[in-house]
Amino acid sequence: MRPLAENRDMSDPNPYDIAISVAARFIDEQSRPSDNRYVFAYTITIQNVGEVGAQLLSRHWIITDGNGKVQEVEGDGVVGEQPHMRPGEEFQYTSGAVLETSVGTMRGSYRLVAEDGTMFDAPIPQFTLSIPRTLH
Repeated sequence: MRPLAENRDMSDPNPYDIAISVAARFIDEQSRPSDNRYVFAYTITIQNVGEVGAQLLSRHWIITDGNGKVQEVEGDGVVGEQPHMRPGEEFQYTSGAVLETSVGTMRGSYRLVAEDGTMFDAPIPQFTLSIPRTLH
């Protein structure tokens, strides 16, 4: 599994290959900086770039705020679903995170089962959660 489809080496095809992309944004209207509450939304696109259909079973997140506080989140599926993706199909969803600082990071993995019964993990590359104009 490789985190981005463009990193795929076609001479060495992986039948269990999932590409993941992320777009994150700050949700100002739900945040209260005076109370150390910073709300972020992130949209994830999961694409099956492998050769075998697969179903997403669970997720594991590692969320780190600007103070180094780490939260781990595990659970079944994403946003109440366990999507099945045939080769070439994608699934997109939006979720959120609340931090005590104006900047943080998220990374993790999805556990999937292929149509042939093979269980595998797809890594979610680390991405940054940041209020606008915090990072240069």
